[in-house]
Amino acid sequence: MRSLNARKLGLLSLVTFTALNLNAAPTESNTVKINAAFEFSSIDPSRSGYVFTRMQVLETLLNVDEKGALTAGLASDWEILEQGKRWRLTLRDDVVFHNDTPMTTASVVAALNIAKEKPGAWQGVPVQAIKAVNDHQIDIELTQAYQPLGAILANYASSILAPEAYGQDNVATQLIGTGPFSVYEVNVPHRLVVEKFDQYWGQKAQIEYARYLTGHRAEARVLQARSGQADIVFGLDPAAVPTLKRLPNLEIVRSDLPRTLVVKVNAGQEFLDNVEARQALSYALNRQGIAMAVLRSPESATAQILPPYMSDWYVANSDMSQDLEKANALLAGLGWQKNSDGWLEKEGQLFEIDMITYADRPELTTVATAIQDQWKQVGVKLNVNITNSSAIPAGHADDSLDTALIARNYGSIASPLGTLIKDMGQAKGGDWGTMNWSNSYVQSTLTELLSETDASVFTQKAQRIAQAIYDEKPLIPVAYYVQQTAVNKRLEGFRFDPYERSFFLNELTWVK
Repeated sequence: MRSLNARKLGLLSLVTFTALNLNAAPTESNTVKINAAFEFSSIDPSRSGYVFTRMQVLETLLNVDEKGALTAGLASDWEILEQGKRWRLTLRDDVVFHNDTPMTTASVVAALNIAKEKPGAWQGVPVQAIKAVNDHQIDIELTQAYQPLGAILANYASSILAPEAYGQDNVATQLIGTGPFSVYEVNVPHRLVVEKFDQYWGQKAQIEYARYLTGHRAEARVLQARSGQADIVFGLDPAAVPTLKRLPNLEIVRSDLPRTLVVKVNAGQEFLDNVEARQALSYALNRQGIAMAVLRSPESATAQILPPYMSDWYVANSDMSQDLEKANALLAGLGWQKNSDGWLEKEGQLFEIDMITYADRPELTTVATAIQDQWKQVGVKLNVNITNSSAIPAGHADDSLDTALIARNYGSIASPLGTLIKDMGQAKGGDWGTMNWSNSYVQSTLTELLSETDASVFTQKAQRIAQAIYDEKPLIPVAYYVQQTAVNKRLEGFRFDPYERSFFLNELTWVK
């Protein structure tokens, strides 16, 4: 483990690990350079663990395959006992932390007990106790069955760190994990360099070093891919993809993932509190046009928040087509009439609403502009504001938000139930979910599903929830998100994780 120097910068810590052996250092030729849009605000797993699991510094007890099914991680096996109220996990033998100390049941229990007290994935999990059974197994005891627990254990917030990684108040001060890479250098919030860890329990890395660098500007990421300044560039602007595909040094990898572009709607806003108004806005969308012209992926258009492979939550019979006649009829039925300028008006008020979105994902601003134009066709005046993503939860909290265009990740917890209950499990909704939408069946049934162990009953109830969301439009889906990644051809072995848990760096090799 490298030495740690830290100093406070306001509320943000700048943490830097520096190499002691100057003869073994990252160079252009031995380092895989990765560029992505999102920065990390902390080294604590509960806040920014997604970067450290993707870079394979930190690991979790369970993993998730490309279909969302649980697989072994630091736990080689697991079983669910007592009708779901006890989970027993068997730990792998011979796992070593990056500080050369062994992973034990005591260290795993300690890490999970710290994780469950942090805000985020563990909130609401009915944990009674986490304890060691013997030298190889731990038990997680629950007060009631909790169906998404396996997905929680696979979330980055459940990363297993060595006891020495934590300082006062159980905040991580060092990144001492178990992955195939250990930390070489980290500068919050933009830069992380890792080096291969030769004592890793699983498939050992072939590359020596990897560097993660935050790049907010989409055009800058494209230039880095073109020039070779970055070997792997995530989150490309779809408009740049055709040009990049023509470059001989790059491969462009298209990947589907459980993230959806949706319009978050304030169902308590005076123009939007009627189901027919929200349905009219949905009918006014030309989703296939947006998917083809903006996202360059015509098959990604959708009117549902979850993809077909999450079949419990997918309604078989749905309509995503644009129908301006239906939209106009619904709005007229609510008393809206077009004035001489073509805008809808009722009792002296224009149907004028705001939409906020953010530039971290470059396609959002273009899609928002397309929606603005499409809603204009039915007389709705939409004002688009490009701002920071933090404005969305702020607008939700103070009730100032009308609509927002977001890219919602329904796979951050592998079971979508864990996300849905945060997004719409109460009338107020969630920062990135519904807003002021009250459906007592949906809210009560989401809670019931947390402890439902009968698969057929679970599916039946999930289908009714999906139908209610589709019918009442508290969220208006536009398209499934497609990840476009540029990979330099000096690398072999790249694969994309649709649940965005890992970059699989230990599978990469240099082209001879």
